[in-house]
Amino acid sequence: MASYCIPGGTGFIGSRLVAHLANRGHRITVPTRDPERARHLRIQPSVKIVRADVFAPGTLASLLTGADAVVNLIGILNESGRDGRGFRRAHVELMEALIAACESSGVSRLVQLSALNAGAAQASSHYLRSKGEAEALLRKSQLDWTILQPSVVFGPGDDFLNRFAGLLRLIPFAFTLPMPNTRFAPIHVDDLVSTITRVLDKPETTHQTLQLCGAETFTLKEIVQMISDTLGLNRRIIGMSKGLSRAQAAWMDFVPGKPFSTDNYRSMLLDSVCTEDGLQRLGIKPRSLTANLATTLAGAGMHTHFDICRRTAGR
Repeated sequence: MASYCIPGGTGFIGSRLVAHLANRGHRITVPTRDPERARHLRIQPSVKIVRADVFAPGTLASLLTGADAVVNLIGILNESGRDGRGFRRAHVELMEALIAACESSGVSRLVQLSALNAGAAQASSHYLRSKGEAEALLRKSQLDWTILQPSVVFGPGDDFLNRFAGLLRLIPFAFTLPMPNTRFAPIHVDDLVSTITRVLDKPETTHQTLQLCGAETFTLKEIVQMISDTLGLNRRIIGMSKGLSRAQAAWMDFVPGKPFSTDNYRSMLLDSVCTEDGLQRLGIKPRSLTANLATTLAGAGMHTHFDICRRTAGR
């Protein structure tokens, strides 16, 4: 069995991936600054949780010793500042360190989780620019890399659909939505996990960039309306213009947690949809958001999974 190091393995996507690979008998090393966040992974005997700061000099090289491959899941959607330095550190500087660590430790295989529109010429957000710079560094390296570019990822416990579900429950009657016409092709987290697993198993996927989209494409307004309907909430979804969306983002730049930032607004100027079918190239049939929405929202609000399923089925 193989040995993998997975920076970012404690998050939503990483937790599913680590569990899946461990169940297949692989040995997994998960670095984290806070091992308490990885308690749920300790039930897997082949998973090693290591307290580590991946930005500290020499740390990555030590972590990669003996590994067969690295899957980099580290990424941020917002930064504490507004000048892009946080994005550069998390995406570009970390990639520089990862490449150097791979070269010094003899690890040739690196799978990078990026994003659709990363590095696009028309991209104005720090997020997409920095993701694109990280991709460019990897392509110029001597490593056996594969880059994955998913649309928004959904599934039980996600921070996309469930965040909207929480907001819809809190805000009665009408819900104002920025950038309502931006299009997404949401991919289920387990389809993404299957993609990473197959990429690790297939040497022929090296030096390839795979766009990953789900079975359906929706505008953001359509997605939020579906969430409202599935939860049985009578909410009117009011789409905001680009001008009002930009103004709201500028104000929310200063709200703790940045629920919607100027950089988010700039990212959403581009539709998150695929021009190629990376899942089909790997023989993966994507799950439907429509069919899996009830399960994804099973823990949202006061509704149980069965209540939601009954409502979705019209009973």
